[in-house]
Amino acid sequence: MIPNFRRNAIGAAVLSLASFAAMAQAQPQPGLQAQPAEAAAPVLPEIAVTGNPLGASELIAPTTTLSGDRLLMRSESTLGQTLDNLPGVSSSYFGPNASRPIIRGLDGDRIRILQNGGGAPDASSLSYDHAVPMDALVTERVEVLRGPSALQYGGSAVGGVVNVIDNRIPSEPINGFGGRADLGFSTGNKEKNGGVVLEGGNDRFALHVDAFNRDSKDVSVPIDLECSKPGRPWLARKICNSANEAHGGAVGGTLFFDQGWIGASASTYRSTYGTVAEDDVTIGMKSDRQAIEGEWRPGGFISSIHVKASHTNYRHTEYEGREAGTTFSNMSNDLRIEARHQKIGNFEGLVGFASESNRFAADGAEAFAPHSRTRSNALFLYEELGTSWGRLSFGARTEKVRVASLGYPDDPTVTRFAIGERTFNPHSAAVGALVNLTPQWQLTSNLAYTERAPKDYELLANGPHVATAAWEVGNPNLDKEKSVGFDVGAQWKSGANTARVNAYVTRFRNYIGLTASGRTLDEEGQVVTDPEATDTLAEYLYSGVRARFTGIEASGNLRLLGTDGFGRLADASTLDLEWRGDVVRAKNLDTGEPLPRIAPFRAGATLAYGNGPWSARLGFDYNAAQRHVPSVGARETDAYTLWNASIAYRMKVQRANLTWYARIDNITNKLAYSPTSILTTTVYPNAPLPGRSLKLGLRVTF
Repeated sequence: MIPNFRRNAIGAAVLSLASFAAMAQAQPQPGLQAQPAEAAAPVLPEIAVTGNPLGASELIAPTTTLSGDRLLMRSESTLGQTLDNLPGVSSSYFGPNASRPIIRGLDGDRIRILQNGGGAPDASSLSYDHAVPMDALVTERVEVLRGPSALQYGGSAVGGVVNVIDNRIPSEPINGFGGRADLGFSTGNKEKNGGVVLEGGNDRFALHVDAFNRDSKDVSVPIDLECSKPGRPWLARKICNSANEAHGGAVGGTLFFDQGWIGASASTYRSTYGTVAEDDVTIGMKSDRQAIEGEWRPGGFISSIHVKASHTNYRHTEYEGREAGTTFSNMSNDLRIEARHQKIGNFEGLVGFASESNRFAADGAEAFAPHSRTRSNALFLYEELGTSWGRLSFGARTEKVRVASLGYPDDPTVTRFAIGERTFNPHSAAVGALVNLTPQWQLTSNLAYTERAPKDYELLANGPHVATAAWEVGNPNLDKEKSVGFDVGAQWKSGANTARVNAYVTRFRNYIGLTASGRTLDEEGQVVTDPEATDTLAEYLYSGVRARFTGIEASGNLRLLGTDGFGRLADASTLDLEWRGDVVRAKNLDTGEPLPRIAPFRAGATLAYGNGPWSARLGFDYNAAQRHVPSVGARETDAYTLWNASIAYRMKVQRANLTWYARIDNITNKLAYSPTSILTTTVYPNAPLPGRSLKLGLRVTF
């Protein structure tokens, strides 16, 4: 049924977009004479799309955006490490090649990763060692939405949303030709990388092409580590099996009409990387994605209808030496339709429909979950009320989710997986408020009730999972995960000086997590009673518990030298102090113990200097010791401080802008272990954070 569903979902989107194009073409077309200036395509300001679907520049939800030089200077080979140390954001860090963002202590399927506002399914939430198939070299912007107001993207966004924007389907006309190219080299892992983005067009069409390549060796660390991988030294100051090769690219284009546009893109991503947890296991991963997107602006009460659809074919194979082992695959379809209406008094908003289908399969000795099929359909709405003192927002979403286990078709003798189907009907709602106290001060608050349907592996897992060093057992009788989240924030801005603080609490009635059963199993899943037995795994069960997450995050900027808060030039140079900090506590209310892999108190500051074409930065990130860990299945970590610095020089050569830069991370070569990484517990001490590394790079924009 999946192929039919795929044809129907994509076909429906094609018909919808085709009808938009036909309607647009049916309108009276202008002649060849020059048009008045007001007919030109509008130039829209850059906005945080996920932060506010209506495009408001003042955001009720806590949102962080990385783009341009800010994204360039902190980009890493993984999405999690690129965003690590943003306020409220940490990383799952499964070595240097695989990490997902953790937002406010929540990870996995409680964080939704989007591509251009649409679904981008893979298998990264299934296991820590599965990489996210996206690369910062061809990314235009990354938006991070924290907190409970992300419910328009479903229960899997209860912790937040990360939207990776690459402009592969241009949504605005591009007049002329331009692009950018990047080259970089890092000493810590001998990485060589490069990327290019080319775009061109006119008022009627736009084209986009991009490509990237990364090649890195094992990562340097400040400690001697053992390594049994053939061809590697037995003892070296390297993380064993941490090399990586990745490449990919995309082509896309858009046609613009008087009342809208329609576009499509095709992209590919390939990577081969070491898993770090095992010395001689590598992963060969590939992801192919086709997407179509369009918008029709009919006028009248419905101001716009926006449609996006995608099909993703994801697969990765785990190789033991040169022999193929377990293969994971995920065939998925995503459809999203949003209709925005004109203002009704001071109300404006949108209604929408979202449909997703995933066909998951795992085959091999370490297939800890069965073949499964997940389908979901959802209706949602988002409304805002403008007032003289600020804005109020309201959102709601209702879903129908079906999860079916197909067992293990390739080997009927494997009978440990349950077979059957479960149906869930999650419902969510949220309200928010923004109050303008003065021109400098704003208050925000959000309250949300969210329900999340259990994922296929939470219901159906029953097998050895190397990434968690456990035999994981799902529970086919799990109920929906339910939570209530509340946050309140204040922000202040006066010229270059800013400050923002947010406090939050999220309480779960049925937080689904892994809990140790106290039993030990052998390779066949049989209980082992002999304490001297080898090649065994501890049994962990998926179960629902009551849990509470509380925290505070803060950040800001203080102008120390140069233009003051009122715009008067005090000096030709500028010097800013950028500061940040956060803390989160997560507790299992059933046992009274802390939940595992939670970031400790963190604080950081950076001095940022600018003078003409020159800029320089010097800063640190401090992580306190993490002693709030459960008594079983987690390791305490010591405090550490990582120093970093960078320098950049900008110049112009004809119509090209060049940015030369150098960045040095972990200046003191500090030995540190991530408190949010499962590896800190399962393979200690073999996976510390990277040691000192110098990165040299050049960006050319034209």
